[in-house]
Amino acid sequence: MRTWSENAPKARLMEQKRRVLLDAALAAFLDEGYAGSSVNRIAAAGGVSIKTLYRHFDSKEDLFVAVVHDACDTPSETAARWTEMPPREGLALCGAEHLEQVLSASQMGLYRVLASESHRFPELGARYQRNVLGQRYDAVARYIESWRGKSPYTAHDTSRAARTFASLLYSGIFENVLMGAAPPPRSTLLAHADDTAVAFLALLAQGHL
Repeated sequence: MRTWSENAPKARLMEQKRRVLLDAALAAFLDEGYAGSSVNRIAAAGGVSIKTLYRHFDSKEDLFVAVVHDACDTPSETAARWTEMPPREGLALCGAEHLEQVLSASQMGLYRVLASESHRFPELGARYQRNVLGQRYDAVARYIESWRGKSPYTAHDTSRAARTFASLLYSGIFENVLMGAAPPPRSTLLAHADDTAVAFLALLAQGHL
């Protein structure tokens, strides 16, 4: 994915074109899947030329990853709130906000596309693991590491601990929504995330992670 400096000539126009391409690509991937979608149709739906599309994205795979990133993007000020909180409160807020985001219609739809086609396009799965999930896990791992010497919760392997927290967080909710259930209300997500934080911190306190 290519970016431009804010001071570059026509930077605002380029960003507008990138925005319409991402929106058109999201609709195409959700409606047609990855294999069934066409960069030519996406460009046409966005009202730009195929040359313009390739000025922004190196390939169809690059475009798909950019769409996933865009759907999963969290404002930095949101992340800052939970990273500055004590362990239980921070994990609970992080978990609730993450679930609200990941259970959204666009993210669930893209996840279904990825799950159904990653065996045909394994590079998509690898990039999703590295560039999307990896960034999320790294943020939680850094948060856990920041407690060292300040709290009784210490992880031997912060990366493994972050993945364990995500597994506990998804349990019983992600699978239900994936199979067609409606996402729970925010109050339910907050309660579930708090329960997850308590269980996770207990594992840390017992030295299991």
